[in-house]
Amino acid sequence: MPHDILIIDDEWAIALALGARLKDHGFSVRTARDGHAGLAAAKQCPPDAILLDLRMPDIDGFEVQRRLNADINLANIPVIFLSANVLDSAKQQAQGAGAAGFFAKPYQSDEIVAALTVAITAAARPAANAA
Repeated sequence: MPHDILIIDDEWAIALALGARLKDHGFSVRTARDGHAGLAAAKQCPPDAILLDLRMPDIDGFEVQRRLNADINLANIPVIFLSANVLDSAKQQAQGAGAAGFFAKPYQSDEIVAALTVAITAAARPAANAA
């Protein structure tokens, strides 16, 4: 069964292009155009990982991450930030929020695939060890 990835990004063309690349690598992909829709999609059917844009018009990626972390059912989902903001402070803030990765736009889709694979594998290890 393919891993389910939720892309939350208000730049629809970027989300669709990234989704197509991920599907080519065997992932199942869903998209949401803003933070509120992304949170609702994650709650409805928790994904294996989330690719999250940092800057969005309704609530930013950091607030989405904070709300995910506050929900016991969503707190363990690996989140990888995608952003046009290349400042080290944004990357440090993402890491401080518990992000599994941070990539500046434009990014290489192969790097995203590799980061997703590592993040999903790492997230599955604690569950496997608990069983």
